[in-house]
Amino acid sequence: MKNKVVTFSLTLVVGIIFGLGLIISQMTNPAKVINFLTVGEKWDASLIFVMAVAMGIMMIAWRWTSKRSAPLMANSFTLSDFKLVDLRLILGSVLFGLGWGLSGICPGPGLVQLVTLKPDFIVFFAAVLAGMWLTNLLNGRSKNQPN
Repeated sequence: MKNKVVTFSLTLVVGIIFGLGLIISQMTNPAKVINFLTVGEKWDASLIFVMAVAMGIMMIAWRWTSKRSAPLMANSFTLSDFKLVDLRLILGSVLFGLGWGLSGICPGPGLVQLVTLKPDFIVFFAAVLAGMWLTNLLNGRSKNQPN
């Protein structure tokens, strides 16, 4: 029980730090994101630095983690061995990119902005949940159909 409380507390702290990072970097501002994704007069390249710092931190964390025999809060690593790049993955990536580019809202920053209770973010998050539900529905059908 104590280990679960520690894990939950650590997860909560890391989530809050991540959310604050998204707010400080303005990744939660759809106009800033759209200006980053729109090359032209209004192009705002500042988010490149946010992504570069995030990638640098992740590279260091991955290198440190890869030298460990087990994670800090579990007995073993559970890394995915999924390597299939198929039409579903490509279409999902395209839909994700289109949604992000059109709305300027990525799911992580959208979740952070949900606490503002602004209608745009509520509608966005409802659409994310609807998309997840639809995906599960379609996956359930495809699993039940014979090959």
